[in-house]
Amino acid sequence: MADGAPAAPTPLKAAIEAYLNHLGIERGLAANTQAAYRRDLTRYRTYLADQGVIDPRTITKKHVRDFAVACAETPSASGKPLSQRSIARIIVGVRGAHKFWLRENVTTIDPAAGVQPPTPGARLPKAVPVEQVTRLLEAPDITTEVGLRDRAILEFLYSTGARISEVINVDLDDVVFDRESENAGTESTASVPAVARLFGKGNKERVVPVGSYAARAIEDYRVRSRPSLASKGKGTPALFLNARGGRLTRQGAYLILKKHAERAKLPGEISPHTLRHSFATHLLEGGADIRVVQELLGHASVTTTQVYTKVTADTLREVFAAHHPRAQ
Repeated sequence: MADGAPAAPTPLKAAIEAYLNHLGIERGLAANTQAAYRRDLTRYRTYLADQGVIDPRTITKKHVRDFAVACAETPSASGKPLSQRSIARIIVGVRGAHKFWLRENVTTIDPAAGVQPPTPGARLPKAVPVEQVTRLLEAPDITTEVGLRDRAILEFLYSTGARISEVINVDLDDVVFDRESENAGTESTASVPAVARLFGKGNKERVVPVGSYAARAIEDYRVRSRPSLASKGKGTPALFLNARGGRLTRQGAYLILKKHAERAKLPGEISPHTLRHSFATHLLEGGADIRVVQELLGHASVTTTQVYTKVTADTLREVFAAHHPRAQ
């Protein structure tokens, strides 16, 4: 090999790249999902390299099982042990890669076929009380351009239950206002001031209602703030813009939420998913049908949505214990 020439990839690294290309091109997985697979399989390749294994054809069932054990014993980047959920995700990715390699004749056996990931413990979603959500939504200073934008983002997150990736990808034309409903005042309960088109996992499209508070916040932002922000950029159809006039990023949206959660003095860690969890929990506590909440969240299966019923069941037990004359 000539001096300075890059080293040729090992057979295992090349096989992993082929699998990742398959996930992106043939299965069309989202970029964030592909990135997660890459991190997990890089961890797998690094572990195998430490064992002297650089070819997928020489991987045995023992290698895969020992790797699963090592995941449980090795701390994550934060220094904390990996959760069972994270280990399960990693092993699922490893099994998918081996299945692909067998199908593509890269290997002649599938050593991961009999290796089962650990069963993750039930994890209840985090939700915050309505009064805390209200404090958060009222935290931005709406006398400023970015304050108007921030209020619109927070209201939109809580009103729609959207994932943060869905929110930052919303374009101007994706939010449609019902002018007729607005002119009708507050008497109509059959319609909402606006609807939004969201693109979820697998680019699956859904249309969700936008409540009056969020609709007003978005309209104020579009009229009073967005034109000035847009003038600083090169022109983008994005609804939510950063200070340079470009499309807001996931990190930017997260920092906005973190700033206002601190300003509102909310306890604990508040993330964009916290508002999504709160959206679902508050709907169910208010009597919404779980199938409707499933559609609003964009869940493919109602089983995913059912985890929120455990939260509301806890609330019901607390109310019962506090108010029923013969509960205790």
